[in-house]
Amino acid sequence: MSERNATDDGLPAGSLAHRVPDLGALELLLAVARLGSLGAAAREVGITQPAASSRLRSMERQLGVALVDRSPRGSRLTDAGALVTDWARRVVEAAAAFDAGARALRDRRDSRLRVAASMTIAEYLLPGWLLALHADRPDTAVSLLADNSAKVAELVLDGEADLGFVEGLTVPAGLDSAVIARDRLIVVTAPGHPWARRRRPLTPPELAATPLILRERGSGTRQVLDTALGGLARPLIELSSTTAVKASAVSGAGPSVLSELAVGEELAMRRLVRIPVEGVALRRDLRAVWPTGHRPTGPARELLSLTRSRCRDRKESPDAAGR
Repeated sequence: MSERNATDDGLPAGSLAHRVPDLGALELLLAVARLGSLGAAAREVGITQPAASSRLRSMERQLGVALVDRSPRGSRLTDAGALVTDWARRVVEAAAAFDAGARALRDRRDSRLRVAASMTIAEYLLPGWLLALHADRPDTAVSLLADNSAKVAELVLDGEADLGFVEGLTVPAGLDSAVIARDRLIVVTAPGHPWARRRRPLTPPELAATPLILRERGSGTRQVLDTALGGLARPLIELSSTTAVKASAVSGAGPSVLSELAVGEELAMRRLVRIPVEGVALRRDLRAVWPTGHRPTGPARELLSLTRSRCRDRKESPDAAGR
């Protein structure tokens, strides 16, 4: 675009933005017409009288006509000013309708929240977070989709969830993330399993070679375990939820590897036994994820902030510190 055809701000010289006065100037003109005083109009719109005079002169130059006759007795619209005022009223009314519509969109956005979360987070962390969010935002309708971490990432990338929570070692391409907590995976069996009577910890090769009750491919738990051990035996049973995996282990079907978050009650009641493993760290980050470049807003942002503070409090509590 040549200099002759463009203004300094890059807009075309013939653009409406350069031919039509801005809303502030039109609102000032309407105030002058209603109040009959430039000073009173300036006070109403929240500017000084010299600034109001300058804005009116600039609008007159832009339109090429005189709009206001100024005298010691006040300010009176010219005939052209009266006509422009009628047009200005329609523009300001249209802008008010536009603003009301935009606010309605924001209100509608802020009245709902779509969350997708991995099974462990959905079952053992999200309920508390959502209760806290409800206390702060009782009018927000929350929908929750629970699936494995890979599916959660897809839902967020496809715009079907405003905020996601995943486990695992990596963040899928196209997503930004924040670590909200750290988790540990532990090997567990029913008390009657031979491992429950072992005197020595399991070795990583033993664990890798043993058929386990596992989550399906795509779960963060399975990804962390597979990576830490350099491969896994074919699963003994493959299930799609943490609760189902835990129930199978409690029933004595076989050993499993589960989040420490998921088995606290079972360990305390001796329905499951923790089996030590030497030489391997089964730790993982729990992350909130959202599309790259689109930081969460509204209730999604509030939930993200809330998860961080609650997980920080949990980490600093005596029970958490003693584990």
